[in-house]
Amino acid sequence: MQGKLKIKIDPKSATPLWRQLEESVRHLVGSGAWGPDLPVPSVRALAAELLVNPATIAKAYQRLVDLGVLVVRRGEGTFVAPKPPILARAERTRTLREGAEKLAVLTATIGAEPDDAFKALEVAFEGYQRVSVGGKS
Repeated sequence: MQGKLKIKIDPKSATPLWRQLEESVRHLVGSGAWGPDLPVPSVRALAAELLVNPATIAKAYQRLVDLGVLVVRRGEGTFVAPKPPILARAERTRTLREGAEKLAVLTATIGAEPDDAFKALEVAFEGYQRVSVGGKS
């Protein structure tokens, strides 16, 4: 994996490594850098590359499988899901609210105005491919 396909973690961060891995993979999938059905690195290979315990990688991958971001194909490996997971409206709303609260806290703690946060969010969306999931729940 090279360039924009690289998983990034910061061992000095207070955020647990499995969470950083999960967020990095979600970023790669959401941005389109990792497309549908792409095989992801094996637990062992990624653990060796990032110098982390394989159990840490396995935990992040399992959470991503549970969320529908990744799929496991017995005997083949782990792959990006063929289409984005469709969350129930309540779960989608809860997840978006949590993200919005993080952005609001960040905005307040750096002394920025809400309009600055809205603009940054708009710019961030421009970097992500829009994927049609063929229906709403």
